[in-house]
Amino acid sequence: MTHLDSRGLPLSTTSDLAAGRYREGIDLLLSTWPGAAEVLEEAIAADPDFALAHAARARLHAIRAEPAKARARIATAEELVARRGTERERSHVDILSLAINGQPAKALERALAHADTWPRDILILSLPLGAFGLFAFSGMTDHDQARVELCERHARHFDADDWWFLTYRGWAHAENGNVALGRALTQRGYDLRTHNANAAHALAHVMYESGAGEEAEKLIANWLPGYDRAGILHGHIAWHSALGALERGDSERALAIYAEYIQPSVSAGMPVNVVSDTASFLWRLQAYGHPVPPGLWEAAAAYSGGVFQKAGFAFADVHMALIAAATGDRAAVEQRVEALTGLLEAGALAAGPVVPAICRAALAFAEDDYAGCVRLLKPLAAEVVRIGGSGAQREVFEDMLLLALMRSGEAVKARELLDRRLHRRPSPRDTRWYGLLTA
Repeated sequence: MTHLDSRGLPLSTTSDLAAGRYREGIDLLLSTWPGAAEVLEEAIAADPDFALAHAARARLHAIRAEPAKARARIATAEELVARRGTERERSHVDILSLAINGQPAKALERALAHADTWPRDILILSLPLGAFGLFAFSGMTDHDQARVELCERHARHFDADDWWFLTYRGWAHAENGNVALGRALTQRGYDLRTHNANAAHALAHVMYESGAGEEAEKLIANWLPGYDRAGILHGHIAWHSALGALERGDSERALAIYAEYIQPSVSAGMPVNVVSDTASFLWRLQAYGHPVPPGLWEAAAAYSGGVFQKAGFAFADVHMALIAAATGDRAAVEQRVEALTGLLEAGALAAGPVVPAICRAALAFAEDDYAGCVRLLKPLAAEVVRIGGSGAQREVFEDMLLLALMRSGEAVKARELLDRRLHRRPSPRDTRWYGLLTA
């Protein structure tokens, strides 16, 4: 009997239990739901030579920012798949190995080729997708469009009720500007599997991009209690709710959400989410004119001191600079800029010159040098997309430019930027700012 994965691809295991646990584990992994690690360990216990189960476990370690464990697991998978594995499985393991061992460009190239042959191998197809996927962190300016094209190229291979594909296809369209289609697809994926943190997250994004911030807050308030706090997206999904409250001007509500779910001492999220969520929330709170309670910036700085000390991960670099600038650590910003400039000169910084520019701009803004901030950010505004992440996450840097324009006396340029933003997405915050500029 040939065992199959959840999308009908053959698996090299003779164990019913191993195959069943693998199917369940992959679905849990791809819905960012607690229990995936335990279920995959059961698959491995049932068949210790099952290479794909070891590979999936390696992927989970990578997601949890446990690189040594991820490398050890994927090495085991490589040994096993060479002895007992199909062509598809060998390619699957090789691609995960490239991603885990710090070769993202090669991993992306191989993942796209793999998807052309085995489009329903969803763990591999997932790698280029999402806000933190291989496309997003490739340094491309058109990664939003690239995700849409990838999903549409392979849409015919998926059933109309495939909850995983609907979620990622919908999110790709929404991030690329087709919010109506994105919402319809994402809502369908969410309805099919509500125990899916990626779907709840994607739907909150779509609502945010359509200007339905209060609807997103209600969705999160109703959904989040059913998601274990050990879930790695728990704090980040709450962050979306806090942003909604800030947009409405309700800083008290936003801070309550931050204190309960987002700050480093309470979040079980990935380090990249903890750093970016704390940095961007506190920066927005302060920049929007609300006081940051004593100790919050210091706690964010203390947490960030244990992660991302080596420059070169653009999305983390710019958020680390926000924290350092906000806490007055000019030397840390300058050291990161120096390291980034060296990488740039060596051709080893995929996201390009926008990364050190954002870091410098964050320092200028924190030191009230708003004209200097504008000089740094304005020429590269269209390049911010290259740092990766989502539109909602990158918006903090657009806010930085907008507020710097307003505070340096460039009202006309600020109104032009606000016009574009309000056309794209109605926002009570932007409406208030536009009123100040036109009064």
